[in-house]
Amino acid sequence: MAKNEVEDVELCLAPTEYGMLTDLYQLTMTACYIGEGLENAHASFELFVRHLPEGFSYLVAMGLAQAVDYLQKLSFNSEQIEALRATGIFPQVSDKFWSTLANTRFTGDLWAVPEGTIIFANEPILRVEAPLWQAQLVETYLLNTINYQTLIATKAARMRDVAGDRATLLEFGTRRAFSPQASLWAARAALSAGMNSTSNVLAAVKLGRKPSGTMAHSLVMALAATEGNEDMAFTAFHHYFPNSPLLIDTFDTIEAARHLAAKVQSGEMNLKGVRLDSGDLVSLSQTVRSLLPDVAIFASGDLDEFEIARLQAEGACIDGYGIGTKLVTGTPVNGVYKLVEINDIPVSKKSSGKQTYPGRKQIFRRIDPANEQYTDRLGLATEATQPNEQALLELIIKNGTQIKPTESLEAIAQRTRTAIVNLPSAIRDINQIHPISPQLSHHLQSLIDAQPRSV
Repeated sequence: MAKNEVEDVELCLAPTEYGMLTDLYQLTMTACYIGEGLENAHASFELFVRHLPEGFSYLVAMGLAQAVDYLQKLSFNSEQIEALRATGIFPQVSDKFWSTLANTRFTGDLWAVPEGTIIFANEPILRVEAPLWQAQLVETYLLNTINYQTLIATKAARMRDVAGDRATLLEFGTRRAFSPQASLWAARAALSAGMNSTSNVLAAVKLGRKPSGTMAHSLVMALAATEGNEDMAFTAFHHYFPNSPLLIDTFDTIEAARHLAAKVQSGEMNLKGVRLDSGDLVSLSQTVRSLLPDVAIFASGDLDEFEIARLQAEGACIDGYGIGTKLVTGTPVNGVYKLVEINDIPVSKKSSGKQTYPGRKQIFRRIDPANEQYTDRLGLATEATQPNEQALLELIIKNGTQIKPTESLEAIAQRTRTAIVNLPSAIRDINQIHPISPQLSHHLQSLIDAQPRSV
């Protein structure tokens, strides 16, 4: 971009820009493939994690819906191609590179585990089988959406598992998410992993949900200062939003609860809920419960699954949790996207500490919940299932056309919860790390052993 051109300060992503949201080396590699006549070689790439994030025993796969949308809408328009030309990076490429970009359309296959599926290290979350240049180009976006949504879904699922099915879990992470786009994906992933609602209005509307929220301390302070006191602030807000919980810890939590209890007992107010955002949540919630026995108590303030477990263990009287920062941030899911086959030739990476398994693979899972038996077999995609096994990767897109419909958030959330409940108790325990390592099938092990040490 020339120095005198105006910067696009919006930096908002539109589907028509999907092609351009990539790392430069995807385009330079594409140009090289085309120059060498390899662009249409049939390639298979798999997306997986080598190691689970610290403190995690499993992952919940998420982000497939956005991956499918991306593949279905991938394109470059003439303005974008001209912008690439203007960078001066591609003076040596052939005209075929530009015509290939101009006619971009994903024509390959996508295999993936359904959203809400439990995944362990070295198990493919998805596989792209397509002409080499297409399979290469899509790496950046697929890693972006799968890595982030899988992180959020996993954390949300852990929080749901600790809180239990009766607790209300609210996603409050928009202001802490890594970008406005990330806040939408975080809300979706949290809902898909079992949270009840989100405070993100745009995400809720786009996902067909009703947003949830309460109030901030600023409202209480503003109305108390201008209208007389905290009671008047509560009365004013409750007049307009009678079903919304009131935030009662701006000044004196217990005093606020006493005043509200008097209004409830006199019939002046039909209070649905209150929120605590600071202080000793155990003792405060117990006292508030004694004063407002029929009112739901929500807690917020840097909560995570460990804090929820502590509150429960110490007898806190809390019906729901608003969770933000520690849901939408944290140790990333470091998914990678690696070539595993080219023109029917299995390939693998030999780098120290970054080795990969060759060939197109399938996850074969056997579950016996009654005996807490949970076995994964990682085999080749051409292998057949054995008795009581389920093959997890499903064909989602065939020859560029989506053949498996996008699932509802409710269906994904149910799959997530069922998957978590069926895990052995040791793996569900957030206080210990007990991941499962998939067993390698005989055919896969033989293929690994047959791989050359160097090329």
